[in-house]
Amino acid sequence: MTEDCAHGVPMNLHCGACYPDATGIDATLIERGRNYGSFDGHAQYAQDLKCVMRKSPNWEVMAADQREALEMVQHKIARILNGNPNFHDSWHDIVGYAKLVADRLAA
Repeated sequence: MTEDCAHGVPMNLHCGACYPDATGIDATLIERGRNYGSFDGHAQYAQDLKCVMRKSPNWEVMAADQREALEMVQHKIARILNGNPNFHDSWHDIVGYAKLVADRLAA
């Protein structure tokens, strides 16, 4: 069980209230933690999804941009599963990566 700070934020995340003067990378980590949850949680979902994708017989026959787009989509899915599912940017990015491949295939 993860303990929370005095503000209810899990200790494995950076609480903005606990670190009000955070700058640079610390400020970035605080912001990312609010939207995406803990990195270790995200990493587990992401690695599990990548493992499933790479087991597909189509994985090796796809072009590099197709594989990369799928990995980026699963990265965004892992963030959604682990963090804030209502964070617009995660959903918007999924559409963008799919569009890049779709546009190339339509050309």
